Amino acid sequence: MNQPLNRSTHAEAKTPPVRLVHLGLGAFHRAHQVFLTRQAEQESANPEFGYASFTGRSAGAALELQPQDGLYTLVTRSGDGDECQVIDTLVEAQPADNVERLVELLASPEVCVVTMTITEAGYYLADGFQLDTDNETVAADIELLRQGLEGTPQAQTAAGKLLVGLAHRRAAGLSGLAVMSCDNIAANGATTRAAVLGLAREVDAELAQWIENNVTFPSSSIDRITPATTDELKNEVAEMTGYHDNSPVVTEPFFSWVIEGEFPAGRPEWERAGVEFVDDIEQFENRKLWLLNGSHSLMAYFGQLRGHTTVAEAINDEEVRARVEDLWDEAAAHLTRPELNVPEYRTALIERFTNPRIRHNLAQIAIDGATKQRMRAAAILKAERSAGRSGEAAAFSIASWIAFAQQALQQDQELKDSRADEVTEALSAENPVPAMLALLDSELAQDAEVIDAITNQLKEL
Repeated sequence: MNQPLNRSTHAEAKTPPVRLVHLGLGAFHRAHQVFLTRQAEQESANPEFGYASFTGRSAGAALELQPQDGLYTLVTRSGDGDECQVIDTLVEAQPADNVERLVELLASPEVCVVTMTITEAGYYLADGFQLDTDNETVAADIELLRQGLEGTPQAQTAAGKLLVGLAHRRAAGLSGLAVMSCDNIAANGATTRAAVLGLAREVDAELAQWIENNVTFPSSSIDRITPATTDELKNEVAEMTGYHDNSPVVTEPFFSWVIEGEFPAGRPEWERAGVEFVDDIEQFENRKLWLLNGSHSLMAYFGQLRGHTTVAEAINDEEVRARVEDLWDEAAAHLTRPELNVPEYRTALIERFTNPRIRHNLAQIAIDGATKQRMRAAAILKAERSAGRSGEAAAFSIASWIAFAQQALQQDQELKDSRADEVTEALSAENPVPAMLALLDSELAQDAEVIDAITNQLKEL
């Protein structure tokens, strides 16, 4: 019988001090930031950086990991086999509503960095990096926090929770720290800054000024395919390790983390683990968003329309593969810096996509298309239109998304999108193509050639 996995049963596990805080505890965070922080330690036997990580909406991940003292098995899966490693860097797994503990940590001189994976919707920004104060959740946080930041008011947004913690850090007379987004969105540092400072200015002008002077918001580009955990994986881990793990993580061998920005309170030596620090991250962000994420979204919609369920199945379909290559050709025209190594990156992506032992479900990737396609296909299409070209391949990705959403509604299937109401309304419009484009970009929604191209592509689909 397998023994439970925790720090008493796994004698080799070390317990580092909590110096990092994360919002958005999930499988990707554990396969990426937590893993690379462990890899960056100078002395493996005496780790110096531990994570306290808080869940998003659901407390499920924290409830699974707490009995394990934060330990979990990371399974790195390649065509040659599996490699299992118990990760001991996650010291605390906390539910999202434990704002009291979050505040306590942010007011600690030991904590130097906050990282985040809360998805684009979690920043609550309108156009132009402006806080969406009309949003009900944001408005509720503003009303709550205006009553005072003392104690631990239960803010709902990530920015609201950070604001409470930063207010306590300031009150304790501590210096600032770094708040770094690890979400798949362009300019994620500027996005995070806009969300936190936007809320601070609505609540407390003096605190907003302190944040502006003392807190940094580095940008990052992150990459590692991490499928959802399944019961099958749990059983395989038990057989391979002899431990019963409630929450193992499976991932691919490849990883990438590119960072731009300053860390005023210090940070792990992530470069020891292969993390790149650059002066200008924009094209690195776009390489990831347009080549990896862009092709993922194309495969998620077009691949499912053709009956596929995984990335590996889709990329081995000659028609899907050709559409992916066309999209990459358009994107590559705007990724011109030599250090991006775009041809090698494309070759590596094909190898990753065809890994037969990483089951990356297209249905999982397809979630939240109305948000994801803004930064993926729509961004490529806008770049192509600005260059005087048609952007046909990017337009096809958008057409596939529209066709996929239409099919879901016609078949009375749940539309898994945080903007599902907006998508449903757009699809019911007299002309759904410009209505759907308006969800992605107002300029594209006014481009008659783009509308005609997508309308014709929909007929083909």
